[in-house]
Amino acid sequence: MKNGENYNNSRRNFFKTIAVSLLVIPFLDACKEKAITLLIRLSGTNHILGHRLRVKNFPKPTKEISIPYLIVGGGISGLSACRQLTKKGITDFLMVELEDHLGGNSSNGENKYSKYPLGAHYLPLPNLEDKALLEFLEEEKIILGYDSNGFPKFDETQLTFAPDERLYIKNNWQEGVVPKEGNTAQEDKELIRFFKLMDDFRIKKDEQGKYWFMIPLADSSENKDVKELDSITMKEWFDRNHFTSKPLYNYIDYCCKDDFGLGIEYVSAYAGIHYFAGRKQNASKDKHDSVLTWPEGNSRLTHHLQKYVKGKSLKNHLVYEIENHNNKAVAKVFDNKTKTSIAIIADKILLATPQFVNQYLLENRKGLASHFHYTPWLLATLVVSDLTDNGSFPLCWDNVIYGSKGLGYVYDQHQSLQQVQDKKVITYYYSFSSSDLKKTRRELYKKPKEYWKQMVFDDLKIAHPAIESATENIEIHLLGHGMISPVPNFIYGKAKKEASQPIADKIYFAHSDLSGISIFEEAFYQGINAVNSMIDETALDS
Repeated sequence: MKNGENYNNSRRNFFKTIAVSLLVIPFLDACKEKAITLLIRLSGTNHILGHRLRVKNFPKPTKEISIPYLIVGGGISGLSACRQLTKKGITDFLMVELEDHLGGNSSNGENKYSKYPLGAHYLPLPNLEDKALLEFLEEEKIILGYDSNGFPKFDETQLTFAPDERLYIKNNWQEGVVPKEGNTAQEDKELIRFFKLMDDFRIKKDEQGKYWFMIPLADSSENKDVKELDSITMKEWFDRNHFTSKPLYNYIDYCCKDDFGLGIEYVSAYAGIHYFAGRKQNASKDKHDSVLTWPEGNSRLTHHLQKYVKGKSLKNHLVYEIENHNNKAVAKVFDNKTKTSIAIIADKILLATPQFVNQYLLENRKGLASHFHYTPWLLATLVVSDLTDNGSFPLCWDNVIYGSKGLGYVYDQHQSLQQVQDKKVITYYYSFSSSDLKKTRRELYKKPKEYWKQMVFDDLKIAHPAIESATENIEIHLLGHGMISPVPNFIYGKAKKEASQPIADKIYFAHSDLSGISIFEEAFYQGINAVNSMIDETALDS
């Protein structure tokens, strides 16, 4: 959900040390004689309306709309598809979105002090091989040009400011998030060996010259050895390679939860290694591994993409059924404002929606969707008057607490040029990693709002004992299906491949769950790839 973590910066700092030493619900809750406004979103999607997909109690359509291309879903894949259609000279299309805004997991909130992310909050520097993404970043002035060696020049105000990350461990803050304070000599050796293996995996290629690990995943190798890594968990890989270090185990567990929701015990070894090896660090001459970030997170990228759907989107509209009829694709759509239904008749429909939604839109998809696993997430944004902590290392953009239940928090105002902030705004992340995600999801909405508030405070108190009394406002955002989680045999499995196949050359699919990894780069690629396939088929039809 945090969309990856800048591990090489941590690794560099680690080696430096080793070299020296070898439905918003407001209410008031009294807290220590201080009123705290607690806002809770029960879901990142329209939970109540989305639930109606299961029962299909919608009125019959009373009018029709005809359009050549219909895009269902306004997340990054759908928006990327609209951009690609526009670049192909096709502007006669329509987007339908369940929410009252676009962006999906790349959305944001805002209070009087700062914008803040409601999901993915940064983009690592892209691989030079990802030409489509580089082109987009150049269009939006995130890349300002290229130097004489062909390296992109990034807008420095959109790169993370220093200091960028820290870890609270052994009652103190350290630079970087790789555990290094108080390690034994053996633990340090294992960390060094692990990073060396990841470096090897990053450059490893098959006989055809394809990287074992690449972004997008569609450009990765499919040889036997690669697929073998997808057949075991990251924990099994850890054990097979004779790692025993607890600090290393906890670090890998954090990384897996960070990008996949699931921890080291559940995620596939291929996915776990891809976290470190998929990005090639070739966007700068000195292999500088900063990331692009904004107070609102990846919603900034959503904003850039929204211009392609200006005047062409229907928000608060739920597609509840799709079928082929008379050589057309027909979508039945419920307008949540007027409480009426319409039929949208299209030459082609692109479903930029996850498979847990598609199973209710199309016939015979539930068995297929059962192979897709989605981890629930919780995000909490706090407005605090003070962020007193132990230790001397300063507040960073990314702040991780060793041994905590969550994944730490980001300082949302870190990129602000204003040196003094009246109040500080932070966003805390928590993934519900478990062996039974369906059960976890059901329990997610049963817990009272006070439970989640206290869980967040108790976790943050490890590093910030006074956080509860210093908090003036907290908003909790629950995501029942936060992100696709690649369990073993999924990334190279049949279900993912089958789910991406077009239906009768009329219905196409694009979503990050079709890659198996929920990152911006994959969602962006999925939209482009689906449109290219759709347009090619149209050319053949004509």
